[in-house]
Amino acid sequence: MKKRGQKKPETLFLSVIIPAYKAEKIIQKSLKRVKDVLDDTRYPYEIICVVDGRVDGTFEKAEKLAKRYRRKIKVVGYDNNLGKGHAVKYGMAQSKGDIIGFIDAGFDINPNSLSLLLEHFEWYRADIIVGSKRHPVSKVVYPWQRRILSFGYQIFVRVLFGLNIKDTQVGLKFFRRKVLEKTLPRLLVKAWAFDVEMLAVANYLGFKRIYEAPIELKMEFGGASVLTSKGFLRTVFWMFWDTLAIFYRLRIKRYYRSDNKSIWITPHYLTFKGR
Repeated sequence: MKKRGQKKPETLFLSVIIPAYKAEKIIQKSLKRVKDVLDDTRYPYEIICVVDGRVDGTFEKAEKLAKRYRRKIKVVGYDNNLGKGHAVKYGMAQSKGDIIGFIDAGFDINPNSLSLLLEHFEWYRADIIVGSKRHPVSKVVYPWQRRILSFGYQIFVRVLFGLNIKDTQVGLKFFRRKVLEKTLPRLLVKAWAFDVEMLAVANYLGFKRIYEAPIELKMEFGGASVLTSKGFLRTVFWMFWDTLAIFYRLRIKRYYRSDNKSIWITPHYLTFKGR
């Protein structure tokens, strides 16, 4: 029974951004799976699907499903492929949520992990919650080569930025709106290390309540070696290059400081416009 004078629990609005590129075969099923999971939470929510380049039928397929769930799913996009980081920030800038997150389109990450992150978000009163392959209760399947490279990269990130988390790269994270209001106008990375930039800049600005939560992830590549897969080494190179560039801007150039606002070059459409 509610006691006299006791406040009702705050109901927070949730925005989930789903970046999509060349996903016409899976986008409807992927969006529906996320919607079904969010329907079972206590949060009012919106899903914003951002089509990162209209190069196939992804936009049309997503829009067709969105018409069935017009109050829940919104589809936006643009003509040219600009990178996952750009797509995530594009969706965040249009969101209404008090809590704003993103999850990759596809089936590597089980959407039920969303519920786990939200529970941890509230429990820790977090500024940011990140899905982590290295959380002790995560259920993960991914190639050993990728495990080794991921482990090495996370040591690299921790040394450079002092982030007290073990995994920055899973495509599932939630942020308080106030964190993104401060960080989005400063961010530059469009593709490979965009989430490291988001975490490093937020930490630099004083948002220290960054925690990890368990996920369920299955990443398989058939019989081919991850190390020899097409484009993989190029991706690894650009990941490290972008990460070093973030360090340079943060620790040497001091680009992200508030008193350098006049030189920030993030487009206006990637920053919040208010609710």
